[in-house]
Amino acid sequence: MYRYDEFDHRFVQERIRQFRGQVERRLSGELSEDEFKPLRLMNGVYLQLHAYMLRISIPYGTLSARQMHMLAHIARTYDRGYGHFTTRQNLQFNWPRLVDIPAILDDLASVEMHAIQSSGNCIRNVTADHFAGAAGDEIADPRPYAEILRQWSSIHPEFSFLPRKFKIALIGSERDRAAIQTHDIGLQLKRDQSGALGFAVYVGGGQGRTPMIAKKVRDFLPEADLLAYVTAILRVYNLHGRRDNKYKARIKILVHETGTEELKGEIEREFTELQGRDLTLPAEDTRKIDAYFALPTLEPRPARSEAFERARAGDRAFAAWVDRNVEAHKLPGHAILTISLKSIGAVPGDASADQMDAIADLAERYGHSEIRVSHEQNLVLPYVALDDLKAVYDQLVAIGLAEGNAGLITDIIACPGLDYCALANARSIPVAQNLSKRFGDPNRQRQIGELKIKISGCINACGHHHVGHIGILGVEKKGQEFYQITLGGSGDETTTIGEIVGRGFSSEEVVDAVETLVDRYLDLRLDETESFLSAYRRLGQEPFKEALYATV
Repeated sequence: MYRYDEFDHRFVQERIRQFRGQVERRLSGELSEDEFKPLRLMNGVYLQLHAYMLRISIPYGTLSARQMHMLAHIARTYDRGYGHFTTRQNLQFNWPRLVDIPAILDDLASVEMHAIQSSGNCIRNVTADHFAGAAGDEIADPRPYAEILRQWSSIHPEFSFLPRKFKIALIGSERDRAAIQTHDIGLQLKRDQSGALGFAVYVGGGQGRTPMIAKKVRDFLPEADLLAYVTAILRVYNLHGRRDNKYKARIKILVHETGTEELKGEIEREFTELQGRDLTLPAEDTRKIDAYFALPTLEPRPARSEAFERARAGDRAFAAWVDRNVEAHKLPGHAILTISLKSIGAVPGDASADQMDAIADLAERYGHSEIRVSHEQNLVLPYVALDDLKAVYDQLVAIGLAEGNAGLITDIIACPGLDYCALANARSIPVAQNLSKRFGDPNRQRQIGELKIKISGCINACGHHHVGHIGILGVEKKGQEFYQITLGGSGDETTTIGEIVGRGFSSEEVVDAVETLVDRYLDLRLDETESFLSAYRRLGQEPFKEALYATV
């Protein structure tokens, strides 16, 4: 993990002192809420339906056990005993008192965390593959480059007030576990024919009111040119992005209206002015940051663990959990373990203070004190020995987080929706909970296979419904909540935007509607190996639409 230097410590402390004064002025009435709003947003503080919300940055989704213990402490001391992990690999506290937020920021700073640039029209938290550094299929760990981008973008004088918020994501393999094509900039590490490291560059992805898939503007960008090229993109966007209409302000609209080739030409011309100058990454500095992300010292182990195999053969529940929640590691004898925050009937992404402490304890004992947050609202232990998997599983059972459903129908992404968010039109959480209960039987989940449901409570698409295999969008109609269904979306290396199938369903109907779609899929799939998404792509919308609206 990256560790703060003297500049980082001083910078964060100065910001906290500044914000403490701003909070005092707001509480005294010296600042109105309108005057306070841009100041609080610069520090990750939102005003939701019922209370302030604090969004904490977790750069590229990497946490230490010590940091997780601190998040548990904050949840227990200043909130209502839980936190909510988001699709941006951040954590949100939904109930802090404004007067307490400076103290929370002090606590965060003590473990090298902050809430800066987790909101506002700036470069937001840079995200990455949650298996980075551990996955056997990656070309290189993308997190050092995410850290370089974080340092470069923090309070960047030129890019702190962009036309709209700006999101960057990185991956280090062909398999996309970070949904890079749904970002303003997506970066994929690759090597050229000589073996040199660089990036494929995608620009103009995004969800929200007008969902679009990013366009590739560079097949190979040399490693040293990363900051120069990203700067070129942002300068073009900052110059031409719409500021008169927030619904058309994202770079995806600029790409669409200007045309990919014309915009690419402008980016390249700007890049030519920057290339080979101050923004060129010095190899020595890059390797220094690489060193922060070196693999921990893992004890050499045989590829096969007899203890693991015995436990798997003797415990069916453990075996089922392993099949879904454990991935191959780049080093023999180790595994990558997903902790599902989607227990049946639970709120997707929520973890209690006690659960956060327990996970931190597991990371300290079995996972080299490292934890990841996935954009799918789960947690990951990236360095667990096969010999230790059963012990970790047993402790997850004890804290209610041993659901073996990663990638299955109950592994639902959902935004907070109308239960919390002032922008929402409908509730997301109850729909997710009811779907989870309806499909909660483990045997039924495994029979259905991989199926990703994603739910948003409004058109802003914080629940990523556009790229759900089944997407659900909450809308308001004549004072009632209705849910529009999209099908065929995907946020991986085959990114697609889901298609709307027809009229929406009431809150009482939507779970039955999803079950109808699932039943039709099971009837029509070629065999048990054909996933819902594959079947949809083969069959098209009509058989599913017919099943949904047959009785209308």
